[in-house]
Amino acid sequence: MEQRNGILSADYKVKGGKLLRCSLRMDNHVISSIKITGDFFMYPEEKIESLEEMLTGVEMNEASVIEKINDFFNSNVQVVGADAEDFVKLVMSASAD
Repeated sequence: MEQRNGILSADYKVKGGKLLRCSLRMDNHVISSIKITGDFFMYPEEKIESLEEMLTGVEMNEASVIEKINDFFNSNVQVVGADAEDFVKLVMSASAD
C-alpha cells in the first residue's frame, strides 16, 4: 500500500462513543510531528505530549506504531475512554487512502 506524505489527519470513533482525532506530518514515511486530541481522559493530562513525542520520528508502519503506543500505555498513565488499540487505529488511519 502506497502511503501518503504531507499533513494528514484522521478521526476515529471508539466503541462506546468517544472520538479520537490526530493531525500529523509525514515525511518519507516517517512521522515528523503529531497532535492527538479527543474526548478521552488521560491522567496525568500532560502525558499526551509524551505520547506525541514518542511517535515523532517513528516510521509509519503498524509494527513500529504498535510498539511505541504499547510502550506508552505500559508507562505510568491512565486513559479512560480509549485503549492502545484505538490509538493505533487512529494513527494508522491517517496514512490510509
